[in-house]
Amino acid sequence: MLSRRLFLKSTALIGCSAAAHPLLSSATFAAAPGDNRLVVIILRGAMDGLDAFQPYGDPALRGLRQTLSLGPDHGATDLDGFFALHRGLSELMPLWQAGQLAFAPAVSTPYRDKRSHFDGQTMLEAGTGTDLNLDAQQDGWLNRLLQAMPGQASETAYSVGVSQMRILQGQAPAKSWTPKAQMDLSPQAEQLLTRIYHDDPLFRDASAQAMEIVASLSPDLATGKPGQDHLEIARFAADRLNGQTRIASFSIGGWDTHAGQAGSLPRMLGRLADTILTLKADLGANWARTTVMAMTEFGRTVRENGSAGTDHGTGGTLLAAGGAVRGGRMMGDWPGLAEDDLYDGRDLMPLRDIRAYAAWAMHAKFGIDRATLEGSVFPGLDMGSDPRMTA
Repeated sequence: MLSRRLFLKSTALIGCSAAAHPLLSSATFAAAPGDNRLVVIILRGAMDGLDAFQPYGDPALRGLRQTLSLGPDHGATDLDGFFALHRGLSELMPLWQAGQLAFAPAVSTPYRDKRSHFDGQTMLEAGTGTDLNLDAQQDGWLNRLLQAMPGQASETAYSVGVSQMRILQGQAPAKSWTPKAQMDLSPQAEQLLTRIYHDDPLFRDASAQAMEIVASLSPDLATGKPGQDHLEIARFAADRLNGQTRIASFSIGGWDTHAGQAGSLPRMLGRLADTILTLKADLGANWARTTVMAMTEFGRTVRENGSAGTDHGTGGTLLAAGGAVRGGRMMGDWPGLAEDDLYDGRDLMPLRDIRAYAAWAMHAKFGIDRATLEGSVFPGLDMGSDPRMTA
């Protein structure tokens, strides 16, 4: 009799690597009515929004930062005479000029003061306030959105990556996968897999799901090169969004820039720009019906530190892109960088809950009523006025 250990060893020989196994790496799949698409990108590590969209017109900025965020005279591209786009995002300028790129510069979740990446990301993906203990927040706001959508099916939304994303955890049907998977199984091997796992619900269901997803992928889906995981994920997400999938979420890590920020942040911003442009190229005509929101768990300190980096802060930045976005503009208000304007004397003051932007996008593109958004998708949220983020 073939043991589970021997089977796992054997599958490596027939092309199903351990790294690709659905129980060792994950993504999530689900589906929604209508033609609009929503992509949520979680930027893990707290992106410095003051460097991505540099408020060079604020007179206090030069006193707070000596080597970072210095505006158009140092390689950034002017946007509106006050903000400038970091050179790492320069490839997105055509989207800005086409009205398909916008940003909200002073947003946050209700998370304050403790400055833990793990807790901040949990609250961002859970979409809840401070009324619940973080350990009690087991589901995510995209999953609660699916539960509120009539006619949603199992191929409506998915998250992609090497770890489970809380944002799509919950009662609504979802599937897990990673684009790294190369499950090249012969029909005989698939039968063997099914037979071995027949009496084990956990392995049986995961294996069946993996075979189903691989069978549904476009045959010309390109395989990325090493170091291009973000492009693989974007291509994979676009492939699904061109089918029945309507909501996608994945994460890009590496944004924690305590030292040498001028060296690392351009690379990360370039990866984000490439990801968005890959989505645009591969979505084709569906880009016109797509809203992309890039969110991070919190901002960074307004003062540059002694290591030419920035530390954990509060107010952060939301980036929105897509053919469905009413862009070419800053959304919301600017709090200022004067000493009395800062949060706790060190951070950008958040002026709006980042969940409000996501809620208004769901209201506009998926028809979810405000009571549901404020009561169950984002419990306790006051959406406030419509920022008209989408066209």
